[in-house]
Amino acid sequence: MPRLFLAACVCLLPSLGAAQGLVTQRNLSLPMAKTIAEATLAACKAKGFNTAAAVVDRAGQVIVLLRDEAATTQMLEMSRRKAYTARMFRVPTSEFQKRTLDPAFAAQRDIADILALGGGVPIQIGAETIGGVGSSGSSQEQDEACAKAGVAAVAHLLR
Repeated sequence: MPRLFLAACVCLLPSLGAAQGLVTQRNLSLPMAKTIAEATLAACKAKGFNTAAAVVDRAGQVIVLLRDEAATTQMLEMSRRKAYTARMFRVPTSEFQKRTLDPAFAAQRDIADILALGGGVPIQIGAETIGGVGSSGSSQEQDEACAKAGVAAVAHLLR
């Protein structure tokens, strides 16, 4: 019996070693994040809106915060929270907003820094979410369109 136990332990050792090592992740660069934020602001400005834009990385940490000269600090905070929400839940915030109307998911709205308003979209390479962008200062639909325009500006790099 002790030999059987020892044999089982020895068999597990290679699998424990395989769990160690380095993890390689794709991350947004500062130049890419700036391009996304600037394109987001430009898309809304072209429609006559003075907005704010935020880009967060795969961990939900802010890389870029920009606001139009006429945008308020509240817009800046809302854009950051929309970007964070899109990154953390890996869906546009308009979809998150609809999903959390269901009482089974409503408590997700109570998590710190989450904002269930349209205007945030995840930044993805295939199925991998590497960041989020948020826009605030126009309607929720326009904010989302502007955020999507920001991601579209770097789509050729997200392959």
